[in-house]
Amino acid sequence: MDRKELFEKKPKIKINGKISSCPTSAAMELIGGKWKSVILIHLADDKKRYNELRKEIEGITERTLSLQLKQLEADGLVTRKVFSKKPPLKVVYALTEFGQSLVPILHGIRDWGLYAAETKGEFLLED
Repeated sequence: MDRKELFEKKPKIKINGKISSCPTSAAMELIGGKWKSVILIHLADDKKRYNELRKEIEGITERTLSLQLKQLEADGLVTRKVFSKKPPLKVVYALTEFGQSLVPILHGIRDWGLYAAETKGEFLLED
């Protein structure tokens, strides 16, 4: 069955044990919330270590970053690779192939955010 047929038949979608009647709701089950898309956009261009992400994502707590990374990993969007041959322990996060499929969408959201700032808000530059 192709996507057009699926859309016309309006099947229920089950992801992570939750049933949605809308594909958008199903997608938001994986990437919704305040931080998931922010983490994903920071991983869109290259893999990052935990501390790099923590420094780049202003306002996120260590606990929240850790929990969100675990959830993104469980959902198959992010991989976590541990290098432990010699101290210090190095952990690197990267998008999976499934996660990479989100990159054009994430870039679109980022671009729309810039448009929204131009249209409805303002840019605040730090000195």
